Amino acid sequence: MPIPSARPPARRSLLKLIASAPVAAAVPLAAGGPAAAATAGIVKPLPPGLFTVRGTNAEADFAAFRDTGPLTPADRFFVRNHTSTPVLSETDWTLTLWGSGLRGRRSVDFRYGELRSMPSVTRTAFLECAGNGRSFYASQQGETVGGTPWTLGAIGVARWRGVRLAEVLRRAGVASDAVDVMPRGLDDAFVSGGVSLGRVRRPLPLAKAMDDVILAYEMNGEPLPYDHGFPVRVVVPSWVGIASVKWVGDIEVSTAPLHSPWNTDAYRLFGDAYPPGGSAPLTRQTVKSAFELPVHASLAAGRTHLLTGRSWSGAAPVRRVEISTDGGARWRPAVLRDAPRRDGWVRWATPWRPGRTGDTVLMARTTDAAGNTQPARSVHNSQGYLFDAVVRHPVTVV
Repeated sequence: MPIPSARPPARRSLLKLIASAPVAAAVPLAAGGPAAAATAGIVKPLPPGLFTVRGTNAEADFAAFRDTGPLTPADRFFVRNHTSTPVLSETDWTLTLWGSGLRGRRSVDFRYGELRSMPSVTRTAFLECAGNGRSFYASQQGETVGGTPWTLGAIGVARWRGVRLAEVLRRAGVASDAVDVMPRGLDDAFVSGGVSLGRVRRPLPLAKAMDDVILAYEMNGEPLPYDHGFPVRVVVPSWVGIASVKWVGDIEVSTAPLHSPWNTDAYRLFGDAYPPGGSAPLTRQTVKSAFELPVHASLAAGRTHLLTGRSWSGAAPVRRVEISTDGGARWRPAVLRDAPRRDGWVRWATPWRPGRTGDTVLMARTTDAAGNTQPARSVHNSQGYLFDAVVRHPVTVV
């Protein structure tokens, strides 16, 4: 079914192609090696072809998203752990709110059943590690960075159900002069360089906490899996993943700004392009695109292939996606398969009929509704956060 390459097909024609056109042959990812069936500290299975194990973490294979819908199934959702997944019981779990930002400076406890009995909200939102794409600072830009060498699989989108953090703060008696809240997890203390940094915790401005943050107890209509925060986790839509603390056990509410290693030494931008003390603590994620296609996949010449992928931005809904099949020399628009929306991603597709054999590079470039476009090069920072450049995706036409 040949399709002219000079002009993209109409949406109706493309939808027919989505149902009928072949995708690239599944070729294992070159980077990272096979994932183990399970790894120390992660509860769920991590089968090869779905995950690459990276220390205490598990990166999703982005190509494995191509047969999923807009939501990421829990068994394909990436895992970011500082230590190991705690196996907790909702019957023994208590959330404690405490600190100078509560009226009377008292502490207030909430049991799991109490949260479930409060008015609930449901939000579809992506969670993404701040270091997603970090490996491309080295592989594409030749720059040294520290941290887990993620490709683009440290992201997932889920439908989260829970109670608004604002509701819990009001019931606890938040004071009028409170400025920060700091959720803390129930996982083990994190040790770095022989020094214990305590359990994972990161402050949020009260204004953000009272806006769209939820305490989630369900993921895609089911109780949270252990690896994703059971019994309750924080979900901070569109912000870097460290803000969405898993296994939350207590929340400090303060009338003074709060600090932790996760908003001072880490999750800020350090480097030549930034002040000596680093940038402000990271908040919103950047704009990105990814192909649902293995790296170094083999594609047959003279056949129409359906290239699919996903794009997202923490700043605004996706507005357009452009595709290049020749390393950036020419670009054409992809067809968006979903209505762009805040906090989520958009699936897209475009047909490609390669005529010549040999190696080439696919590229996807996204622009969001706020005018942010993926650049050719990302500004370097020493910890490799917020990579936003167009990613070069090599394939071979045979």
